[in-house]
Amino acid sequence: MLMKEFIEFIAKSLVDDPESVRVDEATEENRVTLKLHVSKTDLGKVIGKQGKTAKSMRTLFTAVAAKHNKSGHLEIEEGN
Repeated sequence: MLMKEFIEFIAKSLVDDPESVRVDEATEENRVTLKLHVSKTDLGKVIGKQGKTAKSMRTLFTAVAAKHNKSGHLEIEEGN
């Protein structure tokens, strides 16, 4: 889906190891949950200073989801 690729593109642009980026999608009725997995060394780059980068990604994702009449939730996790 468009939202998954959107978040994956942003994350891959931020990290040093784009191969480690993975996005899992779960949909329940009108709610879309994305789990963004990045390597441990890139976690800080995705979260940003005081969480500003992560907050911006969540805001963008929420806006894209709303455009598709859905609510969106983005979780950022440390991958393997």
